[in-house]
Amino acid sequence: MTPEDLYGWRKGERTRLLAERDALSEETLAVMRLRVDHHLERSFPELVHGIVAFCWPHRNEYDFRHVAAQLRRRGARTALPVVVAPKKPLVFREWHPGVGMAQGPLGIPYPSESPEMIPDHALVPMVGWDGDGYRLGYGGAFCDRTLASLAKRPRVIGVAYEQAYLPTICPQPHDIPMDFVVTERGVYR
Repeated sequence: MTPEDLYGWRKGERTRLLAERDALSEETLAVMRLRVDHHLERSFPELVHGIVAFCWPHRNEYDFRHVAAQLRRRGARTALPVVVAPKKPLVFREWHPGVGMAQGPLGIPYPSESPEMIPDHALVPMVGWDGDGYRLGYGGAFCDRTLASLAKRPRVIGVAYEQAYLPTICPQPHDIPMDFVVTERGVYR
């Protein structure tokens, strides 16, 4: 596959998977969220220690806010990513209820006044995923660029719905696999 073919294929898969996810009902999303919450809490009890980065939900992604609230109640600190500039690594700022928020790219809120943090664990949404833990995101390469830039790589847990599985995303040299993938069905290493 040429680079142009690969770009077109990934763009087409991204569009297809996002359309499928956008079509999910509120009831279906709620059931899947509870299942993912259960798998995260049961399989990763150490998330309560340290700093956990997560993403604000966008376009029917898994809603991390519920599990983040549970983790905070049990001792974790939480952080959200902030887009600094196009083609630059993200930074993470502390998030908790009541922190000042601003609207970022795509209308996704981010903490505007809290301190920057380096996460120990990163909960990462995925548009698509494959059995080797590679992630198909929105196409900006922010996740891979950020993970590659961190002096100490956090444990990275990708979260997606089972329907977003692909036999391969045709990973490129810059793609960084997740340490684990969690879906409503369970945990994949």
